[in-house]
Amino acid sequence: MSEHAAQTIEALRADGRRVTTARRLVIELLARTPEHLTADDLAARIHGAHPEIHLSTVYRTLDSLHTWGLVQHVHHPHGPSFFHLAGAHRHLVCEECGRIRDVPATEFDALVARIRALYDFELHVGHAALVGRCRDHDEEAGCTSPTAT
Repeated sequence: MSEHAAQTIEALRADGRRVTTARRLVIELLARTPEHLTADDLAARIHGAHPEIHLSTVYRTLDSLHTWGLVQHVHHPHGPSFFHLAGAHRHLVCEECGRIRDVPATEFDALVARIRALYDFELHVGHAALVGRCRDHDEEAGCTSPTAT
């Protein structure tokens, strides 16, 4: 089990919540994959490996873990929303090729603090992926992303 998964499971226990099989499986899957998995992806993988865990249980588990601040539900501007463990990183999405790049959450700390100080507004940078263009899309270079068509 990864350190991030162990910390998340310990946070469940510290809040007095049970560590059910479904909760453990969701946390461990999110911790070990670099992919950006949708609720359907998570439910299918868990149900495929553990048929006793019903799809609806996975969806309820994601909802609970999100409510408790342990999992982030990230809105993808050009695709389905996806999930990951809270706090680790934020997401940049290329509007040309769809590539998702993970960026350490700390990269946005100064921006969040500045928006708070200047506008008395708490910016939630992790709730939605930020859209832009990766450097492969300048006029001389074509997109080299494997997802480009």
